Amino acid sequence: MGFNFKRLTIPDLIVITPDKYRDDRGFFQEVYKKSVFKENGITVDFNQLNMSYSRKGVIRGLHYQLSPKPQAKLVRCVYGEIFDVAVDVRKSSKTFKKWIGVNLNEDNGNLFYIPEGFAHGFAVLSDFAVVEYFVSNEYCPACEAGIRFDSRELSIDWKIKNPVVSNKDLNLPDFEDARYFK
Repeated sequence: MGFNFKRLTIPDLIVITPDKYRDDRGFFQEVYKKSVFKENGITVDFNQLNMSYSRKGVIRGLHYQLSPKPQAKLVRCVYGEIFDVAVDVRKSSKTFKKWIGVNLNEDNGNLFYIPEGFAHGFAVLSDFAVVEYFVSNEYCPACEAGIRFDSRELSIDWKIKNPVVSNKDLNLPDFEDARYFK
């Protein structure tokens, strides 16, 4: 069993491709192996597993948690396809305000590692999508923060027209008015 770890142009963001073993019954895939992840620089202990089901055109995000319970995330699309986005909200970072988007789907089986200090969101490209993500800290309402998906300063191309967005996410601040990591 193996994994391929690919660091992106923001080197803290990593796309992980697990080997997939197929036969006439279907396939088998190890999704997470702590020892291998640790060997590749991901030493986070994941403490909660979340899952969402969303229909085509939905955008969820951009969400993150601040101290004392910031969250690293390991995201995968179990069914369907999403465009998954991470935005650097670490004010002291050389890549502050930069974002990267990756396509995650059931066929590629990729995982997207997003460390603490990044806002996260995704757009559903298929008829519907089931998304799972491990997080390093449990949900903390007092630590919750976010940025509007269509913030002018970020200019994210979500790859969909006429997005479906929750009222909560529509009321998030633009990037310039958001709270950041130091």
